[in-house]
Amino acid sequence: MQRRRWRWTLGVLRKLIICTIGSISLLALLYAHLGPPDSYKLPMQQEIGFQKLGGERRWKLEVVQRHLSRAPLPARKICDMVAVARVINATLVIPELDKRSFWQDTSNFSDVFDEDHFISSLANDVRVIKKLPEELTNATRAVMHFRSWSGINYYQDEIASLWADYQVIRAAKSDSRLANNNLPPDIQKLRCRACYDALRFSPTIEAMGKLLVNRMRSYGPYIALHLRYEKDMLAFSGCTHDLSPEEADELTTIRENTSYWKVKDINSTEQRAKGYCPLTPKEIGVFLTALGFPSNTPIYIAAGEIYGRDSHMADLKLRYPLLMDKEKLASAEELEPFINHASQMAALDYIVKALVHHFDKIEQGTLKEGKKLSARIIEIHRRRQGSPRKRKGPISGTKGTDRFRSEEAFYVNPLPDCLCQKETPTMNTSVILRMLVYGEQVAASVCIAEKMMYKPGEDG
Repeated sequence: MQRRRWRWTLGVLRKLIICTIGSISLLALLYAHLGPPDSYKLPMQQEIGFQKLGGERRWKLEVVQRHLSRAPLPARKICDMVAVARVINATLVIPELDKRSFWQDTSNFSDVFDEDHFISSLANDVRVIKKLPEELTNATRAVMHFRSWSGINYYQDEIASLWADYQVIRAAKSDSRLANNNLPPDIQKLRCRACYDALRFSPTIEAMGKLLVNRMRSYGPYIALHLRYEKDMLAFSGCTHDLSPEEADELTTIRENTSYWKVKDINSTEQRAKGYCPLTPKEIGVFLTALGFPSNTPIYIAAGEIYGRDSHMADLKLRYPLLMDKEKLASAEELEPFINHASQMAALDYIVKALVHHFDKIEQGTLKEGKKLSARIIEIHRRRQGSPRKRKGPISGTKGTDRFRSEEAFYVNPLPDCLCQKETPTMNTSVILRMLVYGEQVAASVCIAEKMMYKPGEDG
């Protein structure tokens, strides 16, 4: 009798915990829409330890390849290249968005981002110009594939030495080219400022995104999902679980015919076992139910065209009938300026979505409804209930490229680098004298571990 009562008590506790997780998720969504409190401010201009080399003009031209599945846009790559430009004392040319990728998008940087704000916000750190000067249009360029996850020494020693022979360096690859950790604090703070201050969407994107948010909110509290279940994502990753043989063959053909995707032979079962595959829409429904979301929860699908459309969305729609997307919230006329522009459509999704990355993967790549699933979800979220934490380093025992891959990415968790103190710390006399020499103004918000600041290039 006592054992039965104990089991009943455990069951009630488990349900309470699951409901609590669901409530926290909804609160996180509202927080994301309302924005952080005013007391938290972005890092201000920092002390730069890299001096400019005389009056020579050096230029860095970047070509950004858009991220697969059109999200989260090339923001991370752009911010890393801002930091690299600072390290090698280069003038950064506004990036060109890749127009030859899977989606054949003709969008320019200014179509997606506020170009003038980007330039002015970084003026004290890196000089940014809209296009390469005419006198350098035909100059010989060093086309570089920067080494992945490289540190400061690589860029200072190997890349900066190219200025002896070239006036223009073109970054042919910009994804994951800068290390996540062990970089000078001022460079990390520059990455923060570039990502969270300098980069903002163009006024057109911003206005349309807010319109979609308001219409989505009219349905009540909602969650946003990026299923990662578009054709290009599945073809690139080789994930074919629950697909028909014909669909799997189609994805394989796409991967084999896409020249810039290097890996062709992929074992789907192994990919899924390692957690490299997205959950299927059906599994997403199981997951949300286990988290305690009721069937009348409005869900915004932030993604491109789901592969297989209704055939793969039927189970999710059966559990959650209120599935919405851009096309359901806006008229064809309202969306017309953005149609056939994958980067701009992704930007609209980015504004509306909030819980995207919570449902990308689960260890072992499988889900089964029931007590095991509930227990697993509770364990995963036990230490992830709203508190900030320091970014995780590499998994113990990993080496080489696998060591860097195992690290938590800088932009996934930019703490403590992007965390600021509310109050200005006490300054000693030597710091005050330095401020007077460089004519620096005291910042209202100073980041943790940051020294007092002066504008780069003002040599003493």
